[in-house]
Amino acid sequence: MAILLGIDPGSRITGYGVIRVQGNHHEYVASGCVKVVDAEIDKRLLQIYQGICQVIDTYLPVEAAIEQVFMHRNPSSAIKLGQARGAAIVACGKAALLLAEYSPRQVKQSVVGYGGADKEQVQHMVCRLLNLKETPQADAADALAIALTHAQTRSTQAIIRAAEEV
Repeated sequence: MAILLGIDPGSRITGYGVIRVQGNHHEYVASGCVKVVDAEIDKRLLQIYQGICQVIDTYLPVEAAIEQVFMHRNPSSAIKLGQARGAAIVACGKAALLLAEYSPRQVKQSVVGYGGADKEQVQHMVCRLLNLKETPQADAADALAIALTHAQTRSTQAIIRAAEEV
């Protein structure tokens, strides 16, 4: 059994999702958002770092997965997203978590079956896959989708390793 943390980084809201994985069974543990108070960039990044550290300390994941930066129309937004990712990655590094990265398209393909899925489709499938009665906030649902993608990837890699040993 493994606890996995998914992180959907953002400069204003960073979503997190925690799942428990045993074989092909995925169980919801927790999700939420680290909401950053308006402040200078150093203070905002510190809030993200501390928020993710608190999630790690609370749920004790063994691995984490984070969404890769994608290029917005506005390069400034991509830079801010990269900085938020950096703060979350450092929190994972401090806890010595194995860290995987997935593109938004990979996550949507894995969870919804279509790489161009919209946020509502991702939220719907996260609810179905984790048997949730209430729909999580979009950033938290994205983080859960990232954790589910990582769980699926881990499972596939284990099958491949087992086949190679035969």
